[in-house]
Amino acid sequence: MNDSGSDWRFLAVILVGFAIGAGAISSVVRADSNGPITDSAIIAEEVRKELRRLLDEEGFMDRAIERGIESYIRKQRAAAAAEKNRARAQHARNLRPVSAERDHIYGDPKAPVSLVEYSDFECPFCKRFHPTAKKLIEQNSGKVNLVYRHFPLEFHNPGAQKQAEATECASELGGSEAFWRYSDLIYQRTTSNGKGFPIENLVPLAVEIGLDGKAFRSCLDSGRMAERVTEDYEDGVKAGISGTPGIVFLNHESGDVFATAGALPLSRLQAAVDRLLSEDTAKKE
Repeated sequence: MNDSGSDWRFLAVILVGFAIGAGAISSVVRADSNGPITDSAIIAEEVRKELRRLLDEEGFMDRAIERGIESYIRKQRAAAAAEKNRARAQHARNLRPVSAERDHIYGDPKAPVSLVEYSDFECPFCKRFHPTAKKLIEQNSGKVNLVYRHFPLEFHNPGAQKQAEATECASELGGSEAFWRYSDLIYQRTTSNGKGFPIENLVPLAVEIGLDGKAFRSCLDSGRMAERVTEDYEDGVKAGISGTPGIVFLNHESGDVFATAGALPLSRLQAAVDRLLSEDTAKKE
């Protein structure tokens, strides 16, 4: 049989046939109760044997039950996934508004869609995701931008925290270009998981991209960028971010949001952008 429905239907036909046959047999037996065993009684016994064989040897009920359980599990998983997506979307509406003055934005700041990424420089999945996110922006010029926000995980500290602070020092000393250049190099060179990029190399990296080493060290050692990193982290928690990379797509014109997580492939990111843009076009029409 190809599916549990077929198993059940076939078994039902046998049972119905048996019930009809049993009725006829019982009539015959009643009519000849004092006589020898009739042919009908023999047939009834054969039917019983065949039913037992089908149930015991062929495993009709086992297969039907197993497939029923599998179907139930699939439905439960689908329902759980749908509920999780609804919860993510609800939390994502608490996202801090994107601000060109406050946020680090890669791409056109006026693009209708933003990919807001909460990330950790020591997260191996973030390391994998970073170039993919930038490629999405490059192949959707003017349609989507990347907003980078800090979300250093406790078990990756102090490295992840200090790296986040260092990118803010780079931004202060060299602007947006320095922020992205510095961030790109950390992701390229870290081996991740908390100790992938030595803290003592943060100042030399700043010098490598042309920043003033003394000014950079003064900024980093002061710890004054810690507050900004913490603000990003707390905003992420309010938006439902619990791991990295945490991703929220936002359509600025319609207000629609789509929240997800993980180092998604470019095709999945593109599908999310296309969906948000098409939904916005449909509303306008």
